[in-house]
Amino acid sequence: MSAFLDALARVPPLLAQHVLLAIAALALGMVVSLPLALLSARQPKLGRIALALASLVQTIPSLALLALFYPLLLILSGLVGGRIPALGFLPSLLALSLYAVLPILRNGVTGLTGLDPAVTRAADAVGMTAAQKLWQVELPLAAPVLVAGIRTAAVWTIGAATLSTTVGQPSLGDLIFAGLQTQAWALVLAGCLAAAALALGVDAVIGMIERGLARGRRAVWLTGVALLAGGLALATAPLWPRGEDRTVVIGAKNFSEQYILARLIGDRLTQAGYRVRYRDGLGSAVIFGAARAGDVDVYVEYAGTLWTTAMHRSDVPPRAAMLADLSRWTDGQGVRLLGPLGFENAYAFAMRGADARRRGMATLSDLSVAAPALRLGSDLEFLDRPEWAAVRDAYGLRFAAMTPYSPTFMYRALASGRADVISAFSSDGRIAADGLTVLTDPRRAIPGYDAVLLLGPAHATDPRLLAALRPLLHRIPVDAIRQANYRVDRDAGKQTPEAAARWLAGRIGLQENSLRTDSRTVRPSGSR
Repeated sequence: MSAFLDALARVPPLLAQHVLLAIAALALGMVVSLPLALLSARQPKLGRIALALASLVQTIPSLALLALFYPLLLILSGLVGGRIPALGFLPSLLALSLYAVLPILRNGVTGLTGLDPAVTRAADAVGMTAAQKLWQVELPLAAPVLVAGIRTAAVWTIGAATLSTTVGQPSLGDLIFAGLQTQAWALVLAGCLAAAALALGVDAVIGMIERGLARGRRAVWLTGVALLAGGLALATAPLWPRGEDRTVVIGAKNFSEQYILARLIGDRLTQAGYRVRYRDGLGSAVIFGAARAGDVDVYVEYAGTLWTTAMHRSDVPPRAAMLADLSRWTDGQGVRLLGPLGFENAYAFAMRGADARRRGMATLSDLSVAAPALRLGSDLEFLDRPEWAAVRDAYGLRFAAMTPYSPTFMYRALASGRADVISAFSSDGRIAADGLTVLTDPRRAIPGYDAVLLLGPAHATDPRLLAALRPLLHRIPVDAIRQANYRVDRDAGKQTPEAAARWLAGRIGLQENSLRTDSRTVRPSGSR
């Protein structure tokens, strides 16, 4: 119960962001669909085309639509000098607005074209102009049907907004994605319940407006409008300006190690007097773009990821040379590479220990012989990354089947026999705990993956923030991060990322009261 209460405590700021995004998307959808509905009702040919296009949008999975706006906005931003954000609120707003168009448009057209012809003829007979007929006759009569479409669009938008987490926009999806990854079901439950309660509440209030309009009861629909306005103000209260210092945004990708390290960084910055906010569940391309744009102020990246996916390098130099090149490159991108944390989290192909011994497998060269009869389980990104192409081509790997999983379920697939080999992570505590055999890479196809701290432009030279974070550099050995990861990933005695971060701080000698002894230049809490 305490875990669930802790999860509920994280709901208000995420709910505020979720409501703000949903209401903005619904409003933009109405701005597009209402005039289009009026034109479509007057011109049936245009109506058929508009409804067909709106229906086509609905066939695109919402996650795919969100992802598509990232490269489109990135290209557009490049054309206008980089002034258009490709991450966060804008792509989420545009994608969700498109989803809101169809029900509003369809119901608007149905309401306007379904009016009794005798009513419109009577309006013409009394000499009403087209504008008078629209505002005094057609729209009032079509309003109940139109509001029903808005009601449907609102529920769809609230549900789909949970996916905005994947493009860097805070929402209740943060809790759901983080909970699924770490199997912290209290987070999943809190996120789902909050999203469901919001959708049901909005549906009920808009339903009240719909009934009031249908029955001609002005007091009822005005009450519904007032409830919507009041609910919007209450839900978004955590976003109201309070005149406080700028919050430091800490980014994290979608696996346990990232959540732990983000909380470790957050604890350090909180002790240094900063307010912190976490942006969890971001993809590799999204999070680096967010740091470059200033939407994320600090996060942990891996050298090999930047090397292959951001710099598009295919060579594999020594780790020290790679870090030096990366530091120069990130400086040119407006992002500061502060330094390595002390451990490497590389991709590593792993098998059940008994299977590897039975088959006599120790290297990726051995694996290439047996691969056509084996099934590969990977994380969600690996099969689309250049590292996989490099390993595949270097060893001629061809598997009988390849299935992507979230990292946690990838290990479960191996344990259950649904996968024979997985693209594991070298800093994962489950490798030793599950008795897995890691296959070596004699041809050095996989680059180094030193964990490094990256800083966004807003705090790249902030002396107080640098003083708080520098003690983490070269401080975390791989065995310590493996133990911390396993505390979150294990089935029995599972800990939260927050608890694992506190344990890790103690393990590496950075207790909660150690910050001011690390640097006497740190100023008191609340100062900047």
